[in-house]
Formats: sequence, C-alpha cells, structure tokens
Amino acid sequence: MKHTNATPLLALILGLSLVACSREEPVVQEPDVVEEAVDTESAQPPAPDLSASDEPAEMVEESSAEAVVEDSKQPILLAQTEPAVSKTDWKYKEGQHYVRMVPTQPTVGGADKIEVAEFFWYGCAHCFDFEPHINRWAESKPAGVRFVRIPATWNPLVMLHAQLYYTEEVLAKNGKIADPEAFRSAVFREYHQRGNRMTTEAAIQSVFASQGVSADDFMSTWKSFEVAQKLRVAQDLARRYAISGVPAIVVNGKYRTGAGEAGGYPKLLELINELVERETIR
Repeated sequence: MKHTNATPLLALILGLSLVACSREEPVVQEPDVVEEAVDTESAQPPAPDLSASDEPAEMVEESSAEAVVEDSKQPILLAQTEPAVSKTDWKYKEGQHYVRMVPTQPTVGGADKIEVAEFFWYGCAHCFDFEPHINRWAESKPAGVRFVRIPATWNPLVMLHAQLYYTEEVLAKNGKIADPEAFRSAVFREYHQRGNRMTTEAAIQSVFASQGVSADDFMSTWKSFEVAQKLRVAQDLARRYAISGVPAIVVNGKYRTGAGEAGGYPKLLELINELVERETIR
C-alpha cells in the first residue's frame, strides 16, 4: 500500500493555528450579558480601486505625413509606449496577505486620520503574545494614523470581557485609571498567568478594585449608556468586517489581515505599514 507524506500539510495547519484564536474555540461557562444590538448603520459607497495606476497614458508623437522615405530598404519601426510602472513596488499582495473589503466599511473615528483597528480578546493567548508587538508599533505610528482596539463579542463570555474593556476605557478617559496600559497588562496577566477567567461581574469588579477603582465608579460605568453604545458599535463592526478570529487587523475599514496571512507578527506590522502607505498616497 502506498503511503503519502502528510507532514508538510500538518505543519502548515499547526503553523496557522498558532497565530489566531477563532470564535469556534471552546470557552468556560458563559454568564448573562448585554443584549445584542440591532444594526442601524449603512455601508459607505465603494472606494476606488487602488490597484489601478494613476499615471496618465503616454502620448506617442507621430511623424509628419509629408516626410519622404529616403531608403526604401530601411525597416519601418512602429512607435511603442513605455509599459506602465506602479509608483510603489508593493511587497504584500491582495488575496494572499490581506483581504480587500468591498464596499469599504465604517470606522470608529472620522476620516481625518487613517484608522488601524485591532480586534482582540483578553482570553486569547495569541492576543496576549501579540500585545508587546502592537504596543511598540503604536508608540511609533505616523501622526496621521489613529490606532483603536475593538474587543471581540462573539459569545457571552467574550462579550463580558468586551464590557470589561469598554468600562476600562471610559474610566481611563474620566481619570479614574491613571495608567491604562498597565491596567490592560494586569487584565491579561489575570487571565493567562493567575488563572482568573473573570466569568462574572463580581470577579471583574475585583480586578478593578485591585487597581484602585472604587465600587461606585465601577458600577456607574459598567452599566452606563456609553459602554452599552460602544458594545453595539463593536458588534456591528465585527459583523461588517467578518471577523472570525483574533487578533485581527483592519486598516481604514478597507483591508483585513492577521498574522496567519502575513506570516508572523513582525511581518504583520510591516503589512500594516504598507497598507497605511497605500491609504496615504491614494
């Protein structure tokens, strides 16, 4: 009997599994959370295809009709245009390293900046590993780029952690959390190093209390309209962007990618910069 060697295929599958947490992965028992919001936004019209060259067609000058050919044996040369050359030799390819979303979808912020959004979940080990990479990138991002984080919302436990994230975000904005990045790191460690899965509101409140947030500040923010609205937006954008795993990156509501498509975290950061450049020169 002939045996085929399945090692390369198995290695490829295992490699891709190391860079993202999918929504199908099992999680611990799920508590009750916020109701799913109804989508009320409409998609923006499709953006122009950036793959087409902006260079005008080159004009070819024809010779005078009255010119006389002095040597009938001289070969006739036909005028030819120079081949079109792209302004930039892009390293990463659409359909291979990233997906172009058509039509272009809304973003969290306005059109004044190019938006880079990271979809994540506190319980995702790959998001935990990706954290130092994306933090370094965010520290040196161009001035014209806005970086936002959007928590995954695909099941009740993940939704509970999304509510945690937006409570944290609002409290930081209101000056109740002095160091948002340190708080965020503490939440990741709570899940992945201390084994606290934060499956209930009480468990989550304890985490906030350990970081100096009062019970009153936590409860008034946790159940606020502002947090509920942010959750609805996160649900809507995840649906529009077709997010099925995290960490995932969306650039300007137009390009979706991840470490699996890019080939690892360092290359994913290169790809983000290239997609930002595409948006800059369009």
